[in-house]
Order: sequence, then C-alpha cells, then structure tokens
Amino acid sequence: MLKINTPVPLDEAAPLGEADAIQALSALAQPTRLGVFRLLVGRFPGTVLAGEIANSLGVPHNTMSAHLGILNRAGLVTVQRRGRTMHYRADMAGFSALMSFLAKDCCSGQPELCDVVPLAPGGDGCRNK
Repeated sequence: MLKINTPVPLDEAAPLGEADAIQALSALAQPTRLGVFRLLVGRFPGTVLAGEIANSLGVPHNTMSAHLGILNRAGLVTVQRRGRTMHYRADMAGFSALMSFLAKDCCSGQPELCDVVPLAPGGDGCRNK
C-alpha cells in the first residue's frame, strides 16, 4: 500500500538504520526503479504524474505502479494524491539519510575530510561545479 505523504525537510530526516538502508539500496538495485529515481531527482522539487513516468521509461502503467510502490516503501519517493491523479517526487530527505548512512564511517568517522558530499541537513543537496 502506498504511503500518501508530504515531503520531509532535510533537517527533519530521521537517521537510517541498517535494515532501512538495505531496503533502499535493494529498491535502487533494479534498472527501472533506478531510472524512475533518477528521473524524479532530475525533476526535483517538482512532481511527476505516474503515467508520465511510465511513458518516459516505456514501462506499462501497472508495472510502473508496482515499482513506484517499492520506491515509496523504501523511503525514496513521496506521493501526493490530487483528485484522481498521483504526483510523485524524489524524497530527498530519504536519499539524504541513505547517503549519510553510507558515509558515516568515512575517513575514520570524519567524513568532512573526504571529497564526499552527502546530502546532509542544512545542505542544498546539489553541487553545481
């Protein structure tokens, strides 16, 4: 079942545990779902209709619904119902929590020493260089 939700600000993202990190990584370890997530990140902070996502990736709508549900349960995608349409958005707070989980032990516990830019609370989530 889809969690109908609103985006959580980056500074309110809950820390991710190992089981949740594995669920998120598993969700992304499939070509269609990875494509969906990248498409939504590219359109962030905007939303994309489910049908538009399916058409963009050439995936049947019912199959796309299953993929979107997996990404939603993994905390990587949010969905908002507006009338009869479902609007999807990358959950940048969930993505930030995943990146922070992966980088938390970087450089002997001092990730600021690395050239890794996790999407941390207070950051804008993008590096434009």
